[in-house]
Amino acid sequence: MVLYIVGTGPGSPDYITPAARNAVSSSSTVFGSRRALELFPEASDPRVLEAGDMNEKLTLAAKLAVSRDVSVLSTGDPGFSGVLKPLKRIISSLHLDVEIRVIPAVSSVQVCAARLLIPWDDADIVTFHGREEGDIIEIMDNGRPTIILPSRNPSETAGFLIKNGADPGRRVAVCERLTYPDERIVESTLGKVRDGRFGYMCVLVIF
Repeated sequence: MVLYIVGTGPGSPDYITPAARNAVSSSSTVFGSRRALELFPEASDPRVLEAGDMNEKLTLAAKLAVSRDVSVLSTGDPGFSGVLKPLKRIISSLHLDVEIRVIPAVSSVQVCAARLLIPWDDADIVTFHGREEGDIIEIMDNGRPTIILPSRNPSETAGFLIKNGADPGRRVAVCERLTYPDERIVESTLGKVRDGRFGYMCVLVIF
């Protein structure tokens, strides 16, 4: 039996790969957030993953995969702030005999770089999911663009950076709800982003 960890891309169904759909279609049970599950109406036995029960549901997914094919949907790419890391930890700690197959996908960070015409090898990419924000101060002053996947609203992240010595006039871009019909890209300064209003589905770039 197989535990598929399926990347769902940045949000638009246009970015779902055939490999992702094939994995979901072949699975007896599919776990994912409500937003991710909406991308796969064909999913069998859908189970909703929520922040409050994430570890419990991922553990259940791993245990079910011992006897059936299971898919766990991961927004963006599973290997970048996705569910690959926690699922590997769970399977290892429980000593489960489960085959893992990762179906990679386009992440919002990749789309952000494409929208802003930033070559990957000219930028530093940082996620704040499960990482101390203080680490970013040194990285963002090395002369390269820094692409940040925030763990909270980009206004709060901008405020944190300014509080810790970043120049409020530093040029930045906020890419919000990438690939959705209401996608918005705002090029501004760190200070204006701190004082602005943004949703949680954003990528922040510091130039």
